Amino acid sequence: MERVALAAGLFVVALVVAAVLNRRRPEPPTQDRVAIPAQLDRADFPGADLPWLLVVWTSATCDSCARATAKAALLASPQVAYAEIPWQDQRELHERYNIDTVPLIVLADAEGVVQVSFVGTPNFTDLVGAVAEAREPGSTPEPHLGRPEYTPT
Repeated sequence: MERVALAAGLFVVALVVAAVLNRRRPEPPTQDRVAIPAQLDRADFPGADLPWLLVVWTSATCDSCARATAKAALLASPQVAYAEIPWQDQRELHERYNIDTVPLIVLADAEGVVQVSFVGTPNFTDLVGAVAEAREPGSTPEPHLGRPEYTPT
């Protein structure tokens, strides 16, 4: 009879431990945060007199940087200045703006406030739409693209 009581007691303890462990939630995986500048000093870049500035932060060792620059360069216009900032050639600007992830595309307005950003190589349609929406709000069906507060699901 003692063995049955001991076995029952151990069984109850095991159930309690199992219930406690099931309630505990594991810590979420670490989430990397990419530093995206909120504002640029327009004097640091060419085309400071234009209303918009599209900057692509790159590196020569980055495979996707060439695709990002090819897409972004197509958006240069009389209203949009374009600058590619390779880490190897302009390391001081990468350090000044704490850029540690490439490619990083940002669109800043005339005051240098970053309105749109993309980490990695965006879909060209998304990039064009985000730049168009920033330049003329309400002009696209997806005004959230490239906005820092938007998190795709």
